[in-house]
Amino acid sequence: MSQKEYEQGLAIRRQMFGDAHVNRAMDNMDEFTKGFQDYVNEICYGGIWARSGISLKTRSLLNLAILATLGRSQELKLHIRGAIANGATREELFEVFLQCAMYSGIPSANDAFRLAKEVFAEKG
Repeated sequence: MSQKEYEQGLAIRRQMFGDAHVNRAMDNMDEFTKGFQDYVNEICYGGIWARSGISLKTRSLLNLAILATLGRSQELKLHIRGAIANGATREELFEVFLQCAMYSGIPSANDAFRLAKEVFAEKG
């Protein structure tokens, strides 16, 4: 494991989802899930999200389209929050989910719009 990528990934994860979410994930890890949390921090966020080829905002928007298409509601709601933290606007989220409606289907987009409204309501 690369300590540099692990620390960089942990910092990006905290920036996107906040300390409370990341602390909860780390506090709940045990012998069974430690390897998975290490993978998420080092490989997912430190290895992929930290790459310089595209911005965090662009990665977030791509991620939203993928998660909406796959119908991964719990992860989608989390990543809507992360996309907002990475600078995505409501208009950009609207456009991503509208694109999903065309290519992934109305049910996927409908769920994505519903979850985005919940996040907007939480944020005020």
